[in-house]
Amino acid sequence: MTSRLATDLAALSSRRQAMGLAALGLGGLAAACQVTVAARTAGGETCLLTPTEIRGPFPADGTNTGGQTLSVFGQQGLVREDIRGSFAGMEGEAPGVRLDCAIRLVSAQGCAPLAGRALYLWQCDAAGDYSLYNRRDVNWLRGMQASDAEGIVRFTTIIPGCYGGRAPHVHIEAFDSLESATSDHASLLVSQLAFTEEECARVYETSREYGASLANLRRWPATRDFAFSGPEEELMEQTIHLSGSPEKGYAGTATVTLG
Repeated sequence: MTSRLATDLAALSSRRQAMGLAALGLGGLAAACQVTVAARTAGGETCLLTPTEIRGPFPADGTNTGGQTLSVFGQQGLVREDIRGSFAGMEGEAPGVRLDCAIRLVSAQGCAPLAGRALYLWQCDAAGDYSLYNRRDVNWLRGMQASDAEGIVRFTTIIPGCYGGRAPHVHIEAFDSLESATSDHASLLVSQLAFTEEECARVYETSREYGASLANLRRWPATRDFAFSGPEEELMEQTIHLSGSPEKGYAGTATVTLG
């Protein structure tokens, strides 16, 4: 089976070619993956734009990745808070340590909350597999929510596994509205978010579902991951910060800034 990292890099390679960057070597991964974060100040507040990252090869959002075009958009059950279970006629619930995640969407102008925006989130399971691709019998760990008056979207999910070559992460895609996501599909941002590594290590040490995740995390922390190799300040802004325990589950918070 092709490794998750190999497929990530294949998707990155296609994106580089589309951008006319085919001559860029592996050492330029960070430059290819990330749009430079811009700082904007308004009303005394400074906001860092969330950088654009590769969509990856497993989005199921209707885009063609690796020669496959899959889409869960418009399927009954996609718009939901708890994304641990399968939906739209598929069965099964992803095992793993519970994570209740609140992601706040704000504008670059003064960090004002953005209500009514849609956020699609997808991630691998505890074993490092992506539903509909590595696991074709399930479609778990995919969901969409609209932001509330405070700009917050909430997902109940699991701490993702850490597969070879990548730090723990989730993928996100932002839209102007739920309607826009399922009609014209004009996304505002495609990016990825990292995780607090100390807590991920605690999870991997104590939960057998996560297999080789601890060894992979030690080899590939976020600081070595091509999607999170920017300045430390940028990585902090691009991280879901965790509080809790493997036994009781975690709460996670992050902010996504849209231009």
